[in-house]
Amino acid sequence: MRRSPTRQAWAAGQARPARLAAGNESSPRARSARRAATGPRAADRLRAPQTTPQTHPGALVTTEPITQQTAETPEGVATPTTEDSPETTTESSALQQGGSSTRKEALEHEGEIAADFLETLLDIADLDGDLEVNVEGDRAAVAIVDSEDGPAPKKLVGSGAAVLEALQELTRLAVQAETGDRSRLMLDIAGHRAGRRAELVTLARRTCETVKNSGEQAELEAMSAFERKVVHDEVLAAGLISESEGTEPNRYVVILPQD
Repeated sequence: MRRSPTRQAWAAGQARPARLAAGNESSPRARSARRAATGPRAADRLRAPQTTPQTHPGALVTTEPITQQTAETPEGVATPTTEDSPETTTESSALQQGGSSTRKEALEHEGEIAADFLETLLDIADLDGDLEVNVEGDRAAVAIVDSEDGPAPKKLVGSGAAVLEALQELTRLAVQAETGDRSRLMLDIAGHRAGRRAELVTLARRTCETVKNSGEQAELEAMSAFERKVVHDEVLAAGLISESEGTEPNRYVVILPQD
């Protein structure tokens, strides 16, 4: 889903408030006001409020533990009476589905935090670009793409994608500071990762054919963790073995022939 400078609503079932009419609409002050209008963060809404039991003067308070009703099995082992009931099985299945839904919502929340951080950065640097927020597999994915005002800033990719990798780490830290959990979010700018992925797939397939025909291992150039992962996946699909050797930032992939 795309988030343009107009901040169109993207969260399912919940529209974001419009930009403030007065002042700089893309300023951090306006963004803070919009965030306040949306109410508590999703992470805060998930926390159940803790309440203290109300007692009346003279009431007797017991500290005895509450025991669960159990039934004896033929082996004499006590088990909860509701363990084998159809209602419990249905509820367990529903909880599993709910857990999957909750995980997706958490990843979408990561994407929202990252998009806010990146939008602020673009505003400060006076750079063009829209934001696309998605969930890919088990991680959030955010991309800075071309907007109506201008192309995505390729200067944020940098030589050898060094700036992109650094900005991705900063974005992950921004998400972690908000959620308290380590993020595996992926950031792309101006379609760099998508284009690089296509190049690596072609390189890996061609190198696999060479290794199969020659029976000798092949070493590839130094790559980032993202690039090595793409190569490893293609080598595995080709039925060969690959290993990463060296140390960062000069770590590279070695493709081995079949035994």
